[in-house]
Amino acid sequence: MAESTWPAEPLILAAQGGDVDAVTALVSGSHPNVRRFAYSLCASPEDAEDAAQEALIILYRKIGMLRASGALASWMFRIVRNECLRRARLVPRERSAPLPDTGEAVMSAEDEVLERLEAARVARAIAALPADQRRVLIMRDIQGYSGRMAADALGLSPAAMKSRLHRARAALRHALYPIPGGDDADH
Repeated sequence: MAESTWPAEPLILAAQGGDVDAVTALVSGSHPNVRRFAYSLCASPEDAEDAAQEALIILYRKIGMLRASGALASWMFRIVRNECLRRARLVPRERSAPLPDTGEAVMSAEDEVLERLEAARVARAIAALPADQRRVLIMRDIQGYSGRMAADALGLSPAAMKSRLHRARAALRHALYPIPGGDDADH
């Protein structure tokens, strides 16, 4: 599970200070997580690869703008999400060309648009969560951290992490699937 961990705070601080070797190591160490974000948010593998590369370029160029070293994961998630949304709005020429018949089921243009809209809707709902809930949700459900690892990384007890995760999932479920005429008094 070493692939799921983000670079350590001293490396982030050194990169923010302009240490070129630290910046290079930070970009390299962040790559697996950034790719995972991109693959979970973008509509196609090609868009995910492009979004991940773009996010890593932004990380390389703008690490000094990161306000808190502990916010690297949420900062990168926002960059990847925005890049995936930008790419979803584009209509590449390749997709307008007729596809050769390979005998395999091909997603219709309508299905592809609906899938992209759903991905964008989920990304917006996650982004709208309070920061503490968003961080724990991303770590557990997107990055695949264990409960103990997420709790330790966030400086929480396992019970507090579970509570935040439960509230985040409930808020996300409510945002994505509101109950018509439902009572919001318990939320």
